[in-house]
Amino acid sequence: MIRPVLFALSLLALGACRDEVAALPEPVGMTADAVGHFCQMNVLEHAGPKAQVHLAGLAHPLFFSQVRDAIAYQRMPEQSHAISVIYVSDMGGGADWDNPGADNWIRADTALYVVGAAIAGGMGAPELVPFADRAEAEDFARQHGGSVLSLTEISDELVLAPVEFEGDGGSDAEAEDDIQQRLRALSHDMEG
Repeated sequence: MIRPVLFALSLLALGACRDEVAALPEPVGMTADAVGHFCQMNVLEHAGPKAQVHLAGLAHPLFFSQVRDAIAYQRMPEQSHAISVIYVSDMGGGADWDNPGADNWIRADTALYVVGAAIAGGMGAPELVPFADRAEAEDFARQHGGSVLSLTEISDELVLAPVEFEGDGGSDAEAEDDIQQRLRALSHDMEG
């Protein structure tokens, strides 16, 4: 009697898992209408991998010009809706940096990421470069540096910490001095 009951319960649990997976929204192909959530720029105008975040109760995903930005969004507590699923560009299988593809999406939680590569993402910040295939990820890491990690191995600090963009090398005091000089020049021009 116990075995048939356990068997029936396991079938119900398996069915519930299948329904949960089936309920996930499908990835949306990238078009010229895809605008980055943070930058409000057309994502096709930027090189490197992209991401889309599907929120519960919303019909359209949020697009991100960089995968790092989507993972940062996932880990920030400020979201108004629960995240149903995140898809990222699979940079293997023929995708290249300048043309990451419009329909080669993989789930972010199953992807492998090259972290710390010597190549910037679409917005100029360090990027998490996603792959479906470990061998392709390792090959990319050999070519561009970095290490291969799963999503759970990527620290919050890595995606949430401020980044220094190329050419930023100056100190905060130098940046403040530059801003003050520009403001004085503008004020002088407006008075004269």
